[in-house]
Amino acid sequence: MGSRLGCGAGKLSEKQLISYTDSMTTIQPAFIDFEASSLDLIASYPIEVGICMPDGTLHSWLICPHVLWQDWSESAEQIHGITRQTLEADGIAVGEVARALNELLPAQVFCDAWTFDSFWLHRLFRAARITPAFQLESISALLDTQQVRQWSAIRQQVITELGLPVHRAANDALILHKTWERIARDHEAMVPLTGQSRQA
Repeated sequence: MGSRLGCGAGKLSEKQLISYTDSMTTIQPAFIDFEASSLDLIASYPIEVGICMPDGTLHSWLICPHVLWQDWSESAEQIHGITRQTLEADGIAVGEVARALNELLPAQVFCDAWTFDSFWLHRLFRAARITPAFQLESISALLDTQQVRQWSAIRQQVITELGLPVHRAANDALILHKTWERIARDHEAMVPLTGQSRQA
């Protein structure tokens, strides 16, 4: 539901983080994005989830609101364009969505708004009474300080080039994937020099 690159939320250990950054060119991360009823971190709930697999394959689901989910923001609806009536008519049951995510996603999946996405992920799986089979991480766990600073500008370039509407879960997950590819490619171009200096 928009890009909020979370810097303090990734739960990788220092050893894992070093492993990720040292082998950036071989990482093939999966990405996830949620749209939600609002940005209220008490009452809101997920209304759509999209994932982009490491090979770029997209999956998305509209989520039928659980009976206890009543929050709704008209201003949020104007942004994502999904009505509650659409969800009630076409949404998939929370249990089916949670099981599909568990079946498709690898052990770790990355997002750019960890505080919000982790809340909505928790609400989805709690309503489904299912335990996630994967761990949600902030994309910032994959990036160094310079790349975190570059992320927003590169993301905007990707959005412009793809010409996709934002604030739909599958599109936003694809934008994460493409932004990551570009940052990883730029990093890879620097790797030979780094490698030579280590061998010297």
